Amino acid sequence: MSILIGPETKVVVQGATGRQGQRQLSVLQQAGHPAVAGVSPGRGGDTVLGTPLFDTVSEAVQATGCDATILHVPPTEGAALSAGLEAVEAGIAVIAAIPEGIPVLEATRLVQSARSAGTVVIGPNGIGAASPGQCLLGMVATSFTLPGPIGVVSRSGTLTLETHRSLTAAGLGQSTIVSMGGDPVVGLTQSEYLAKFEDDPDTSAVVLIGEPGGSMESQAAAFIPSMSKPVVVYVAGLCAPEGKRMGHLGALMTGGGTSAQAKADQFREAGAVVVGSLWDIVPAVGDLVAS
Repeated sequence: MSILIGPETKVVVQGATGRQGQRQLSVLQQAGHPAVAGVSPGRGGDTVLGTPLFDTVSEAVQATGCDATILHVPPTEGAALSAGLEAVEAGIAVIAAIPEGIPVLEATRLVQSARSAGTVVIGPNGIGAASPGQCLLGMVATSFTLPGPIGVVSRSGTLTLETHRSLTAAGLGQSTIVSMGGDPVVGLTQSEYLAKFEDDPDTSAVVLIGEPGGSMESQAAAFIPSMSKPVVVYVAGLCAPEGKRMGHLGALMTGGGTSAQAKADQFREAGAVVVGSLWDIVPAVGDLVAS
């Protein structure tokens, strides 16, 4: 089983004729989870890389029954916002918002509209999600995945890739891998992802990767004592200078307990297994699975 996506998920790619959109179509095909449709206004009726194109998401939904979309539309001039709202209005269940740089107010509007409609936004500014052997929704490297019982959720796309690669190399398979996005406004919080993994009968443990900045980790730490499943936590940026931005805007430390060390302490007090480096995640998960 998995969270958010699964073997029945039908994927559409918005912005399918752009460079990144075509790359996405190719990645999906190579992973064995091809998109059922692409959306590119004015190109309806054509195909790209063998994938049928539609002018609108609504037309793609009507023709193919697609229920998840990967957004590869640039953030300039409100284009990504418009594409995301179009997907929400068409009844899409899950949106993987890949673009970086969607203005905060536009991201807020998209997330609020999605929540009102019951649509989940993964991102913005992430690489999407994957349930190994079931579905790919984004740019997670499926060649480094393995089906299994470990859930992974990370604010950093790069650390998402490194974590599931390391787990796979150690024979520790994953139920669902989520790159939740690194911007200040994202579709779901860490605690909401933890709740979904807690409810998934095929997830036995969760790896959570946080960063300095914001209050999401504090909320996630407050949720952990209610969980029956163990959580391994790595908070990146333990050696970062005060006020240092770690790669993206969502990781800007603003004081008041938003440093990596403060967050690591909160997770430890909540009962999570807190590790000091990325390389310690696999041994910690291995010990939990073996016990």
